[in-house]
Amino acid sequence: MPVVGYCSLGLRRLRNLNQFLRAECRYIPFYPDDKITHMVGWGLKNTAIKARKIANKYNLPYICIEDGFLRSLGLGVEGSLPHSLVVDHTGIYYDATQTSDLESLIKKADFSQEDIKRANRGIELLRHYRLSKYNKSDDLPINWLDKRKRVLVVDQTYNDVSVQAGYGSKQQFYTMLNSAIRENPDAEICVKIHPDVIAGKKKGYLLGQAQQKGCRVIAEDISPWALFEDIEKVYVVTSQLGFDALIAGKEVHCFGVPFYAGWGLTKDRQSLNRRNVSRSLAQVFCATYFCYCRYINPYTGLPCKFEDTVHFIAEQKRMFSRLNGRWVGVGFSPWKRRFIPNYLGRRGKIRFIYDYKQVHKVSAGGNALVWAGRVTEEVRTYSEKLGLKLWQAEDGFLRSAGLGVDLTVPVSLVFDSKGIYFDARYPSDLEGILKTTNFSQSLINRAENLRKNILAKGVSKYNIGSCEKPGELRFPVERKIILVPGQVESDASIACGSPTIKSNQSLLNVVRSENPDAYILYKPHPDVEAGARLGALQPGPDAAYDRLIRDIEISVLLKHVNEVHTMSSLTGFEALLRSLKVVTYGLPFYAGWGLTDDKLLTRDTPAGIELESFKARRGRKLTLDELVAGALILYPLYVDPSSGEYIDAETAVALLDKNKNTTALTGVIQKIYRWYRNRYLFK
Repeated sequence: MPVVGYCSLGLRRLRNLNQFLRAECRYIPFYPDDKITHMVGWGLKNTAIKARKIANKYNLPYICIEDGFLRSLGLGVEGSLPHSLVVDHTGIYYDATQTSDLESLIKKADFSQEDIKRANRGIELLRHYRLSKYNKSDDLPINWLDKRKRVLVVDQTYNDVSVQAGYGSKQQFYTMLNSAIRENPDAEICVKIHPDVIAGKKKGYLLGQAQQKGCRVIAEDISPWALFEDIEKVYVVTSQLGFDALIAGKEVHCFGVPFYAGWGLTKDRQSLNRRNVSRSLAQVFCATYFCYCRYINPYTGLPCKFEDTVHFIAEQKRMFSRLNGRWVGVGFSPWKRRFIPNYLGRRGKIRFIYDYKQVHKVSAGGNALVWAGRVTEEVRTYSEKLGLKLWQAEDGFLRSAGLGVDLTVPVSLVFDSKGIYFDARYPSDLEGILKTTNFSQSLINRAENLRKNILAKGVSKYNIGSCEKPGELRFPVERKIILVPGQVESDASIACGSPTIKSNQSLLNVVRSENPDAYILYKPHPDVEAGARLGALQPGPDAAYDRLIRDIEISVLLKHVNEVHTMSSLTGFEALLRSLKVVTYGLPFYAGWGLTDDKLLTRDTPAGIELESFKARRGRKLTLDELVAGALILYPLYVDPSSGEYIDAETAVALLDKNKNTTALTGVIQKIYRWYRNRYLFK
């Protein structure tokens, strides 16, 4: 196995370097030992000079790496983890002064018909999801003042190495701007500033010139795809945005020599004799995105394909775009304030107040976020008065490897703008998703694969408890095995979603009366077992269950039961995932879709719930995988606890599986914390 040395402290901090290079990587502060087989450096930056010198001195092969062309949701300078990297053994793609692996791949173009078909599908994927190198910019229609033709001129960061290495210069930028103005006299000339310049990290070339010449300066952080909607031509020096424009079907003029110039795809103002053949967009795309780039899931470190990365970043973009705007968080504990900003995709963009008595700190408009159990009529009134859109937050259905009451940071939360999934009295975003979504076949296939993966890995909401031991779960084979999951009796999910049965004991009594011959298992809620919530049963000889199950992981226990009977527990949903019969006595989010035996819907209307209204709000027959798609893919937000970045549902399952049976607090520390919590916080 290769052992790759590097000298840059920046590379030392790069997560997943070993996985990208498919080798063991070691930091070399002075000189390499005899185990080092290669040296690596970052592009043409000064930080790579030492690595190049060592490679030359010790006659070691040198590898040049750079960010990939489909990098991440956010900017690298903001710390976003890279999803892709390019690895070059002869040069680097933006250095036109010498050949590179990418140039050789394009020139050779040794691609099969299947490769070209895949490239065309890849181009369509980027168009469909409107993705580029970075993807956090606003992708909203631009309010143009008139219907003139428009030309886009792309600025870059000052003295960027890709400009110099691509035969660009300050004068080339000025020539480009003047040419765009002269060649398009009837068009509005729009100058796009680089994202790093917008972020205040660097400066560019054209801002002053554009203002002087009366051009429209686009200084906002806008997605290139939003610009492409109304742009006819794009002028660049060496920017990758020119290749994005080719993918979008635009005419591109190059004043430098970027990697995509010289192949007959662009209007070139400079020539390069080495590039003396014409190539199609699909051929250049195939070489660039499939052969030259390497992709991994940066949160698991596992390698993946281009298509996987497209869908992953598209999912991150979907979650991020859903939560645009200003936010105020009301009533959150200091612990929750640590991770809530991550779920908004932006730190520093939410202002926390303890309660609405601090309204003077909040400007009108925007969004108010409140934990679902704390939403009162007073909260609703104040939100409306301040012009704030009220959102309710709650734990997701795949939450963590450990309990929230033990301060385990969640992998998923839900933010609901209409209600909350457990409150059957009112509509919720989840209910709307399940009622109105036209589930595509690709989404159903994804949900099916996700469901199978959850079952294979045994992942559940909290992922705690022991695994099965020989003989531990032996039940009478001649009797029907019913699991009754306990719930927290003070929880809002019972108050708002179980109007007739309110306690665990009452539920057990009903289940026993209707199933006198069944073997009934009762499993207390983990928070109740931890001593932090109400719902413990009073011991006695007349228990309505046959066996009490404590420290057994729910995914293991469900393998041994025939039915699950519940008020509104998430265990009912987890049982549906395993194709078990589920009987509900309340109105959980998974009831009313034709997948469960819902006792309330066949009985008299209980107080507090208008059943006819409830039936009308749902009233759609769903397949299991449509329910999974809505509840586990479209509704929740998923965040990697380590990086604080959005992840998809599949990655959340992988992380929960990896961290199963671990908690934020362990051993003696956990015992001390639980004693303090139960003694002083939950009296």
